[in-house]
Amino acid sequence: MLDVRRLHLLRELDRRGTIAAVAEALTFTASAVSQQLGVLEREAGVPLLERSGRRVVLTPAGRTLVTHADAVLERLELAVSELAGAREGIGGPLRIGTFPSGGPAIVPAALAELARRHPALEPMVQEIDSARVSDGLRAGELDVALVHDYDFVPASPDTTVDQVPLLEEPMYLATGGPTDSVLATGPAACGDTLAELLGPWAASPWITARDGTTGHAMAVRACQAAGFQPRIRHQVNDFRTVLALAAIGQGAGFIPEMATAHAPEGVFLTRLPLFRRSKVAFRAGGGTHPAIAAFVSAARTAVGTPGGTS
Repeated sequence: MLDVRRLHLLRELDRRGTIAAVAEALTFTASAVSQQLGVLEREAGVPLLERSGRRVVLTPAGRTLVTHADAVLERLELAVSELAGAREGIGGPLRIGTFPSGGPAIVPAALAELARRHPALEPMVQEIDSARVSDGLRAGELDVALVHDYDFVPASPDTTVDQVPLLEEPMYLATGGPTDSVLATGPAACGDTLAELLGPWAASPWITARDGTTGHAMAVRACQAAGFQPRIRHQVNDFRTVLALAAIGQGAGFIPEMATAHAPEGVFLTRLPLFRRSKVAFRAGGGTHPAIAAFVSAARTAVGTPGGTS
């Protein structure tokens, strides 16, 4: 009989790439992970891993077993959700991940709605980049999370995570402009191509999110699609800082619509034919868990998405 906990370790090795990364994520020692994977190989009766230089890679049998592990762990998540639904009331800890701009714009209103409907729930929020959410959910560090993807940076397929849509919003180009902040949303701004809107700023310094984030990748790829490689001067994840830097002429940057409310004087905002989509993510099979379903509904209410209830 294959052990579910060892199947989980094998799946994490497939996703994270190294035994050291698995050990760090799941709070094990590397030797303990290796030992458990060795036991799993003996249980399976076929080699699951092979050495490739300094790395360990999965054999074809190992990859096949990961596919089955995904299905097994999803069924367990469904079982946990159904058992939770059989209990009276919704309560206990709920670990929520959020991207930084989702903190002030979505999370407080969603938590207020949760507290009103389900006062026994204990939400615990932590900021996390969308690119790390899948790892956090699989490791059990998070139960549910706000995530987003952009045009030019679609979310990677991941069978271990389910998502439901929350909000789609346009992106804006933030640049130094008139003395008063201006929001350019008229037909000309909306109808121009990305190259026409970004091209005049090709020689400008740029302000992007930190390297390795989806926001950084979106900025670089959008500029490349407009025909130039951005000259990045500043890397900051906080949109208020991006706006403040743009306002004093430190460069051009990309801002989602929900952050435009914080535009200071001196910044000019031009709507782009580029969108960011926010979603709620949770472990595959976990969407019917009462606490997760409650958070999804509260988040939809917070942003005015159909499906939220009062």
